[in-house]
Amino acid sequence: MNPVLVFRFVGILVLFLGLSMLFPLGVSLIYKDGSAMSLVWSMLIAVGAGLLIYASTYKGDNKALKHRDGVAIVTFGWIAAGLVGAVPFILSGSIHDFTNAYFESISGFTTTGATVLSNIEGVPKGILMWRSITQWFGGMGIIVLSIAILPFLGVGGMQLYKAEIPSPVVDKLKPRISDTAKTLWKVYLLITSLEVILLLLGGMSLFDSINHAFCTMPTGGFSPKNASIAHYNSAYLDGVVIVFMLLAGINFSLHYRLITGDPVVFGKDPECRIFLAMVCALIIVVTLNIHGAVYDSFLKAFRYAAFQVSSIITTTGFVTADYEKWPALSRNLLVLCMFLGGMAGSTGGGLKTMRVILLVKHAFKEVFRIIHPHAVTSVKLGGKPVSSEILSSIWGFFILYLALFVAATLAMSALGLDLISSFASVAACIFNVGPGLGLVGPVHNYTGIPPIGKWVLIFCMLLGRLEIYTVIVLLMPEYWRK
Repeated sequence: MNPVLVFRFVGILVLFLGLSMLFPLGVSLIYKDGSAMSLVWSMLIAVGAGLLIYASTYKGDNKALKHRDGVAIVTFGWIAAGLVGAVPFILSGSIHDFTNAYFESISGFTTTGATVLSNIEGVPKGILMWRSITQWFGGMGIIVLSIAILPFLGVGGMQLYKAEIPSPVVDKLKPRISDTAKTLWKVYLLITSLEVILLLLGGMSLFDSINHAFCTMPTGGFSPKNASIAHYNSAYLDGVVIVFMLLAGINFSLHYRLITGDPVVFGKDPECRIFLAMVCALIIVVTLNIHGAVYDSFLKAFRYAAFQVSSIITTTGFVTADYEKWPALSRNLLVLCMFLGGMAGSTGGGLKTMRVILLVKHAFKEVFRIIHPHAVTSVKLGGKPVSSEILSSIWGFFILYLALFVAATLAMSALGLDLISSFASVAACIFNVGPGLGLVGPVHNYTGIPPIGKWVLIFCMLLGRLEIYTVIVLLMPEYWRK
């Protein structure tokens, strides 16, 4: 690893985040909410730290980035972002201790949406805007970093970007990585702006519309309201948010192709077809399960089922109902949604639909080989074979995911949490969902989690958002050997 290059990039990131506080500062000044000076000091601290880091590494080694440098930049960059993001919470008095402030910040940048705030509506509007901005940056930022840096790892989901399968993430949208990143950001901004307009048409205020759009497209789930989207009790707003949560859970390269003249691109992509089919099937089953048991009206049951399934499977985490009161089948299906996640190339978390598809296909292939031991078979996606190296890396990713999930759940249990709360808190954080079950259910928050438990969950959030390998590689002794 080249520490000079790594910290130079981290310094630039810190500087950028500091400058981005100008927007919430403007919001604070407009609403006169009393947080302006906190944001000014936060901005000065971040800009000053960024400039200091950059200046101290400016005349260092200018060699090209290597894959080890890329891994370190991604991980240390997200850790540094969490530190920068925590400063406004502390200086404004919205969150008093460092652990809770860092938890809220990392939850934002990793687009998890887990919160320690009990009275969200009592937080100054400038701080709430900053809270939403952390999610908006985190959502597209992780994809851009993945495209630009992580393919050097050649593991797990990142190999899917290079595999010879009919997925839009295989080919770069533009010849240059920087142009690809700019294109994705333009699509991201365009869809975010469209959601703001549609939310305004539904009667939501401009402030609330921007905040919710900033937290829908990154599938983050932070809301400026204590009751989340349920606060508005509007079928129209529920419908708008459902559509945009699903759009955020779909590969952003598909959106680019749709905008540039391919109206049937969603239907042509095998991963997208399966993702949307799973969403529809889950909505139907949950609707039938809660109709009569929870809601007398079929339309109301469909409305709430569609919202919660879309919210959880895209790992957004908005809520319109206390689904802990739903029948066991519906609750278990929502937990399953946490594991499934969105599509590769989306802002959603979870295992990703493409991994799930290939794992299932590979499992069936092994069963088929037992019946026909001499048959020559291969796993295909969209009619094209997937290499054994990719399948091996995905199985390795899956096993590592499960091992870390079990270890974190046991750690939470050791801190005194009940089984459901331990399991659900880890699932909600490692899959970047936010709300879970038990102590961290849809009408609760993470305040009651012990401080050590919050650090376990912070680690889980980073693991989930950075696709595990990126963080784990830094913990391997081999990484630090020359």
